[in-house]
Amino acid sequence: MVWKNDQVSERETEEILKVARGCLAVEGDFVELGCYKGDTSLLLAEVLRDFNTKLVEKPVENSVKKLWIYDSFEGLPEKSVADESALGQDFKDGELLVTKREVKERFLRAGLPVPVIKKAWFKDLDEADLPDKIAFAFLDGDFYESIKDSLKLIEGEIMQGGVILVHDYYNPALPGVMKAVDEWLEDKKYKLEQYESLIIIRQ
Repeated sequence: MVWKNDQVSERETEEILKVARGCLAVEGDFVELGCYKGDTSLLLAEVLRDFNTKLVEKPVENSVKKLWIYDSFEGLPEKSVADESALGQDFKDGELLVTKREVKERFLRAGLPVPVIKKAWFKDLDEADLPDKIAFAFLDGDFYESIKDSLKLIEGEIMQGGVILVHDYYNPALPGVMKAVDEWLEDKKYKLEQYESLIIIRQ
């Protein structure tokens, strides 16, 4: 599939997919919190399709991986004080609105397996809405509360060797992302890597 994404750069996308492929050996599914149009989701679905297809020849119980994607499908929420930035004036309540139906139809047109798609604000999700085991998580919630809620939601499900990527960590237009991640990391000892605006969190 040809790369196309107006929110994540091509180089960042390449890194996301590289990390995702490295997580294929880790037990658990892939999740994306904040999918917007599903550009990254489609590419992750390709990675999983290729992986799962190979398993057909040599099936292993519980080894097939699924993709789970989450979004409000109502656009961005209201900003908190932590999100205020003179550079982030374009990120407003209701911006980046795409419907769940539009995203699902993109998968159907691409001939890719439709992932589990959940429509909700992240604060309204709980463990029952997640896979039991997560190998790879991509968080792209843009704002402080969204990232804070995402990290709290997935932290108990990430498997040993799993990876969390957070988009816009190094984006001055969205300062709430860095604040949320830094607060979450205060009592944890993870290995951190930077790649453009991404922060890559490894156990």
